[in-house]
Amino acid sequence: MRTNEGFLDRALRVVAGLALIGLAATEHLGPWAYLGVVPLVTGALGHCPLYAILGIQTCPLKKP
Repeated sequence: MRTNEGFLDRALRVVAGLALIGLAATEHLGPWAYLGVVPLVTGALGHCPLYAILGIQTCPLKKP
């Protein structure tokens, strides 16, 4: 897997994922908010499968 997310994209995904999981754990949002695991994992790994399918790359590195 190649990194296809830039620093800002990754940081926003991690923050949004943690916020959603926190809101679900404190019961401010329903159990659907546990889907915050998806942006958390993709942000931590730096690879988004949907970006790969659509050919999007926010990482400043050149494409191979």
